[in-house]
Amino acid sequence: MNTTFITRLMRAMLPVALLAMTAGWQVPVQAATNCAGGTCVFGGTGNDAMTNEEARQSKEQWNETQRLRAMKNQRNEKDFSKYDNSVDLRDKCEASQNINAYWEPNTERCLDRRTGRQLMAP
Repeated sequence: MNTTFITRLMRAMLPVALLAMTAGWQVPVQAATNCAGGTCVFGGTGNDAMTNEEARQSKEQWNETQRLRAMKNQRNEKDFSKYDNSVDLRDKCEASQNINAYWEPNTERCLDRRTGRQLMAP
């Protein structure tokens, strides 16, 4: 007698529980789809034109900053390459078999002691 009461109660409560779970699950899902990724703006003033203008200006400033950073990085790479080439040339000049070759630090060139001309391949 006790088991039939529990069985009848479960049969009656199961659809109600499923309906409550479904309703409880739908509320967060609807809230998440209305504002995907947190990109919605709720200013409360209804002035969408101003919000759009601020977003456009922010994007423009970001693009300009990114462009300037890229230019600075290119300049740094160019300077580093120049310095790196200079170090390599100095090492080659100092390790040269030519006894008249010497490294001129001011001009960063490998010169011949006798003529003062630049050596092309030390």
